[in-house]
Amino acid sequence: MQDHDYQPWLERMIQGDSDAFRRIYELTKDDVYRLLVFLLNDREDAGDVLSEVYLNLHRSLPSYRPEQPFRKWLNGIAVRQASSWKRKLWRRMRLFERVSVTTIEGPQGRLPAEERAIAREERRELLTLVDRLPYKLKEVVVLRHYREYSLEEIAETLGIPVGTVKSRHHSAIGKLRQWIGQDTFLEEAAFHAD
Repeated sequence: MQDHDYQPWLERMIQGDSDAFRRIYELTKDDVYRLLVFLLNDREDAGDVLSEVYLNLHRSLPSYRPEQPFRKWLNGIAVRQASSWKRKLWRRMRLFERVSVTTIEGPQGRLPAEERAIAREERRELLTLVDRLPYKLKEVVVLRHYREYSLEEIAETLGIPVGTVKSRHHSAIGKLRQWIGQDTFLEEAAFHAD
């Protein structure tokens, strides 16, 4: 679904139409949930934060500008809610490290079982390393490499300068390379950062 397809629903939602809110929720919840799982590495926490995202969406809707892409605006809300959740957890000293396993699919659909298993293991290892990154670096990596945002889109979503995005991305890739002990697996990621 394209951003312009959301506009009629958003207009109705602004006018207080609860059916429109439910429709937006149904159309976007799975995508937002996946983003939260990547950021939080905890499916249960992601489910809790998902509720907060949509409460915040409802409250923030009057500030939404129709000329801005809705999904990026919604992802910005999700990233900020995930960040807030992380701060709350840190304050309570509740730090758990869990690795999420996501469905692995290729460009032509499902991969053969053996390739899926290998890809799943590689993704699990990578997510474990990404999860070790400080949150500010982690959110840039997730938006850049899992959401495929441009550096400018990340800057807009997070409300920070592009130079800061570049710096955080460079730092994150450097840390990941250091932890892996080789440059090979992230060469493509570094290539996309330019």
